[in-house]
Amino acid sequence: MTHGVSIVIVTFNAREDALACLASVHAHPPARPWEAIVVDNRSGDGTADALAARWPDLPLRRLPENVGFAAANNIGIRATTQPYVLLLNSDTLVGAGQVEGLCAALDGEPAAAAAGPCLVDGTGQQELSYGPMISPLNEARQKVRGRLLSAGPTAVRARIAADMQRRQFVDWVSGACLLVRREAAEAVGLLDERYFMYCEDVDFCAALRAAGHRILYAPEVVVTHLRGRSRASAPAATTRRYRDSQLAFYRKHHPRWAWLLRWYLAARDVTGRRG
Repeated sequence: MTHGVSIVIVTFNAREDALACLASVHAHPPARPWEAIVVDNRSGDGTADALAARWPDLPLRRLPENVGFAAANNIGIRATTQPYVLLLNSDTLVGAGQVEGLCAALDGEPAAAAAGPCLVDGTGQQELSYGPMISPLNEARQKVRGRLLSAGPTAVRARIAADMQRRQFVDWVSGACLLVRREAAEAVGLLDERYFMYCEDVDFCAALRAAGHRILYAPEVVVTHLRGRSRASAPAATTRRYRDSQLAFYRKHHPRWAWLLRWYLAARDVTGRRG
């Protein structure tokens, strides 16, 4: 049985990226029934108008305020109908066969509720688009792994890159390009809207795993992720939102550590350190 796919794209002040993303989807649609919807978080750069002018028949939700990434995705999910839902960042580009390939990967893994591809930047450099459940130790390990991948010894970089080419079940895949079975998503209540942006994908995958599903990383599918274009318009606000989501995640999943994280983040703010 072929499952159709609904593609949900959330936009915020990323007009050119959103235009390029939608153009790539229309140029390389999946070989199955599909639909796309854009949910605009009240962009101030004319994103919604530009999309409407380019694709007059494109379903487009213009929100009266910026409700955040998780809530906007939920609006898009509820407004669509296909059995599969692809959450796709506006700063991504899909090539020929990539959406179909990700759908086929999920078709072939009945135990999996969600799947994510290998993400690469504009130069083709792989990014860590999957990982272990967030915890103090795992966050540190993931940061070290990311640094080694970009600037570590050649042998270490090769070993990490080789692991990133292995299809595997993981704790989470990036929300920049995340395919999920609608039935499973609805059963866990969709994305948790306490996360304005960041951590919502890890939390969502945790909810799916808690419901007995698996999360698939499918590196044979490669999607370009240009990263952070809309964040660049308001870096201070973006940092604050990230910290808020990080704290919300720890309060929900690791309450014993939340107080220490709150103290640590406050200390960084006092000393002017970031990152």
